[in-house]
Amino acid sequence: MRFFETIKAQDGRVFHIDYHNARLNQTIFENFGIPSSIDLASHLIPPQQGLYRCKVIYSSKIERIEYHPYEFRPIQTFELVEAVIDYSYKYLDRRAIEVLLKKADAQEIIILKKGLITDTSKANIALLIDGCWLTPKTPLLPGTTRARLLEAGAIEEADLDVEALRSSQKIALMNAMINFYEINDFEVKG
Repeated sequence: MRFFETIKAQDGRVFHIDYHNARLNQTIFENFGIPSSIDLASHLIPPQQGLYRCKVIYSSKIERIEYHPYEFRPIQTFELVEAVIDYSYKYLDRRAIEVLLKKADAQEIIILKKGLITDTSKANIALLIDGCWLTPKTPLLPGTTRARLLEAGAIEEADLDVEALRSSQKIALMNAMINFYEINDFEVKG
């Protein structure tokens, strides 16, 4: 099995490395039974100018590190998709998610499991309901930005269904590259 971490780097600086270290080392231990204390900061040498997505590919050890220029593409249309997918770790093999996204008639999908919202194809999600930002209790993948925002008290966990989505005032996507991206004007199909 192979996994990956996506880490934001801008002008040579990497962001929130402690959260990525924790997830990588926990993934190695839980999947290979190997206690690990890898410090990604000692392996990353991002470009000194510009915004980059650092992709660290690993199994029981780091296999490869790639640096890709990053440009955010705004998202406004979503399609609801019910699916049974195991993405409890940040698996390198994302074919099941990519197939769902390819079939969608929207820019992005919101994946439901047993009627509850989990994640989009590339980000955790939060809904603004009655002035409170709520994120699913059971995401496909507990993301590093989600963990950081939960720890800071900026978001709270809740069971969220389609009705919660339809009654939300805003939605937000969160991942290592976009942090917490609020979307005021959005359309949900399905």
